[in-house]
Amino acid sequence: MSSIPRDLATFLVEAKRRTYAGLDDDATVAAPLLAGSKQLEHRAPPYAYRDIYFGMGFFVGQETVSRDERVIWSMSYSGGVRAEIGDRDSFLAIYKFLRQALLAVSVEQPYRGPRLFEQAGMVYRNEAEGALDCFHGVEMIARHDGTPLYELRYSGGLLR
Repeated sequence: MSSIPRDLATFLVEAKRRTYAGLDDDATVAAPLLAGSKQLEHRAPPYAYRDIYFGMGFFVGQETVSRDERVIWSMSYSGGVRAEIGDRDSFLAIYKFLRQALLAVSVEQPYRGPRLFEQAGMVYRNEAEGALDCFHGVEMIARHDGTPLYELRYSGGLLR
């Protein structure tokens, strides 16, 4: 763990709050590196954060953090709303709730959201294992009655 920059977790929390969780697609760069993707970025030297993803109902993506122009950390993820949920209003409500949960990201586990978040008749759960240098997890959203709405799996860590 001594190889983990002490301020990396703090930067990750700031970056996540200033991109998708806080600004949704308003944080999207005009000309993404990969055609058809959404690309979100945040910079606070010496760090730079980039999140590139494809899709909406089901999506895949990768976050990277660079320090002094060298990528030092990455997380990949995939998931989305359940296949039977097809209407745009439901997507928007689920993703609005997801962004609220993601705003509660912590320095202790700066991967996705908190272990538990409840609001607007929905429940967000995040089960993570590992530490910032090597981790994996799954986040889920369900209605209060337990009906599953969304699931995402993620993993990542420090690059060596």
